[in-house]
Amino acid sequence: MDVRLDAQDAQARALSLELAHGRVQTPIFMPVGTQASVKSLDAQDLHALRAPIILANTYHLYLRPTHELIAKLGGLHGFSTYKGNFLTDSGGFQAYSLRANTKEHTEGIVFKSHIDGSSHLFTPAKVLDIQYALNSDVCMVLDDLVGLPASYDRLLKAVQKTTAWAQQSLEHHTRHARPNHHIFAIVQGGTHLALRTQSAKELSALNFDGFAIGGLAVGESSQEMYETIAHTAPLLPAHKPRYLMGVGTPQDLLEAIGLGVDMFDCVMPTRNARNGTLFTMQGKISIKSAPYKQSDTPLDPTCTCPTCAHYSKAYLHHLFKARELSYFRLASIHNLHFYLELARNAREAILQGQYARYKAVMLEKLG
Repeated sequence: MDVRLDAQDAQARALSLELAHGRVQTPIFMPVGTQASVKSLDAQDLHALRAPIILANTYHLYLRPTHELIAKLGGLHGFSTYKGNFLTDSGGFQAYSLRANTKEHTEGIVFKSHIDGSSHLFTPAKVLDIQYALNSDVCMVLDDLVGLPASYDRLLKAVQKTTAWAQQSLEHHTRHARPNHHIFAIVQGGTHLALRTQSAKELSALNFDGFAIGGLAVGESSQEMYETIAHTAPLLPAHKPRYLMGVGTPQDLLEAIGLGVDMFDCVMPTRNARNGTLFTMQGKISIKSAPYKQSDTPLDPTCTCPTCAHYSKAYLHHLFKARELSYFRLASIHNLHFYLELARNAREAILQGQYARYKAVMLEKLG
């Protein structure tokens, strides 16, 4: 992976990543397309939003429609017709979120399918082979994710297992990956800073293309999360991208960018949109609230997304109350535009050496 540092302002960074399906400039927010589809949107919507990379999920696509079928139909790009880059998660998060359906195995994780109850063993090599079949641009290694709070012994076990799996993954990747497939390791350790140090140092010694900070936003406080990021990010190689997995609010993004994180994903903008919560430069609004029933103004007068350009709060309020399917699309477009612009404007501020000011102004506006 060709990585260029375009600017650094204190700890905040602006990188350019050259991937097989286009350049990704950081900081970047990656919309979540678990099923090779961002909920309620199609590829043309994502192109209109200028999203250069989205996330898809190895576990879910392995089960349905299967990675073999997707490979036959042109990989994720041909299958979905989205022409940007795909980052694929490994299934480690599903081992946490679907833990009632998983059990430990000496070689990896055994999943019981939430679709038909069948059993499947995910190993470090198998999850990479699935991602190669999907033709993912960025492949994540299998990791051991632990919810918080957790005991020191359980967190230590997660670090040890994640490092061992990362080593196996890198060996497999070196032998089997094509040049367009890049691989990221995942740092674990909960909020225990000594374990984060151990995990980051062990993984940084290996030649991965990038590094993720995993195991956060799983039960700890925001302050604990920020302290963990502040401790961990500087331990990772300065010349490679840093990805904070599954985080979070606009405020979380602003704080983490200032701590040296480059890449983000989270279901929050689309999930909140579907539930009626929309992000604006004046703070969050609940479109279901009665005052918006007769409002002829856009969601955000400063927003340039298609939703704000064409539709009023009253119309969106009506669509939400009527449970019209078009609401989900229009609301998701707006929230994703907000997140993507937040990251793009953060990049501009870093390039100008003004990130601290940008962050302070935005945090005040967002409340």
